[in-house]
Amino acid sequence: MTEKQPRKSRSLSRPLLALKPPAVVDRQVGFHQLLTAARKKYFLDGLSDALGDLDPNAVKAQISEYIPPDAQQILAKAGLRDEHVFPLPLVLEMRPTLLGYYRMLMGASQKAFYLGTTGMGMFRSMEEFGTLNNRQRQQLPAFCRAMTSRLAELVRKLPTLTERDLRELPILTFGSQLQGAYNTAIGEKAMRDVFLAISEITRRHIVSREAKKIVVKNSTGRVVAIICAHDPDVSIVEQIGDQVHRKVAIEVKGGTDFSNVHNRAGEAEKSHLKAKKKQFRDFWTIISKARVSMESLRTASQTTTEWFDLTEVLARSGPDWEAFQAKLSGAVGIPLPGEEP
Repeated sequence: MTEKQPRKSRSLSRPLLALKPPAVVDRQVGFHQLLTAARKKYFLDGLSDALGDLDPNAVKAQISEYIPPDAQQILAKAGLRDEHVFPLPLVLEMRPTLLGYYRMLMGASQKAFYLGTTGMGMFRSMEEFGTLNNRQRQQLPAFCRAMTSRLAELVRKLPTLTERDLRELPILTFGSQLQGAYNTAIGEKAMRDVFLAISEITRRHIVSREAKKIVVKNSTGRVVAIICAHDPDVSIVEQIGDQVHRKVAIEVKGGTDFSNVHNRAGEAEKSHLKAKKKQFRDFWTIISKARVSMESLRTASQTTTEWFDLTEVLARSGPDWEAFQAKLSGAVGIPLPGEEP
């Protein structure tokens, strides 16, 4: 009797498929960068920070004034804080960008929310730039009541509502917003987000604030302007008597494609050279430093005097964030946050 030959596996006899997943990893890294910044601007992380600076009794008083009792009962049974679902004037005054959190929790895109017929267009700068003018402040009670009406519908119609829902529902709306930001304006958005981080570092010393300009009075009583523009993206300028001292030029590079990082550093170099001709003294570049050698970055931009990792600055966390806070405070002439008398 002849011995049977082992049957060949079909999987081994078939040729391997040429599988090619789409090359979207760099885009996803860019999304992560934007999401990192959004956590402090729009989501529960930023909301918790704002609530920590508010008087709890004042918050409770506005909850009673603005939020329907039945909605309060539903949230109490779910173990959720009312202000995590409903906007309050006090909260939006403390951190205007949180308007975006409540918009996305409601499920409205920016395009739909700020449409002319909604009357909400006047509040857009709060979400995008973190500013609050007198007209917006006067209309905050009306805004919160209008939003409460819609968000109360959400609370009543959902069978259950959890803290996880509050973290994830806004992200569903944010996803499409990220795609648009990445495709059209990732650089612009990164620049605005860095400017917002700067405003948080200097906030206790700000004497006036516009969408793209912060004016600070430093520890010596001098006036320092921080301006968000182009060439440079952000500039720090000090007024001494009738003379203007251009102190720091900051370039923000929001792309994340590893293969193009040296091109982005080269673009920063071109801008810094222009700033040098304008008599700026120091030149900082904020860029994604992941997997990049500092030697190669310095070769691409020899004018840059300080390098900071963009992701850490946007996340407000890490050694580069700590270094950025220290350098910025020193350049402006103010104490580090948390060290104010």
